[in-house]
Amino acid sequence: MAALPTKDVESAGGVVVDDRPDGTRMVLLIVHRSATGHPRWTLPKGGIEPGETPEQAALREVREETGHGATIVAPLDTIAYSFVWQPERVRYHKRVHYFHMRWDGLAPGPRDDEAEHVEWVPHAAALVRLAHRNERQLVAAVGPEAPVDA
Repeated sequence: MAALPTKDVESAGGVVVDDRPDGTRMVLLIVHRSATGHPRWTLPKGGIEPGETPEQAALREVREETGHGATIVAPLDTIAYSFVWQPERVRYHKRVHYFHMRWDGLAPGPRDDEAEHVEWVPHAAALVRLAHRNERQLVAAVGPEAPVDA
């Protein structure tokens, strides 16, 4: 059996938070359908286009997938994983650069149709809903509440 062809790809995305006046930290999540048709809660992310930095791609992807604008607070982590995309019979080696982001406070604009649903959820709920352990770890890393200003 021949080895599958491989492709290296890079993406970027974010853990977008909104700290509410009551102290609740909300996290912006999206729903995609899995290959089997099941809903999967994930963080917004997508491919880095030629000439873009990971930061620029992350902000663009958040806006495109959710309609919401954000600003970057800090880099979080880069997660690497591999998967086989069966329709193409290609093994992908993917690196995703994630950033801690803060919602810009503006009303959402138009979004693409990549995400079936977009929702703000409390931090604790995000830790339960997210389909992937590595994304739950990123949300845990931003903490359940905003840091107290000194």
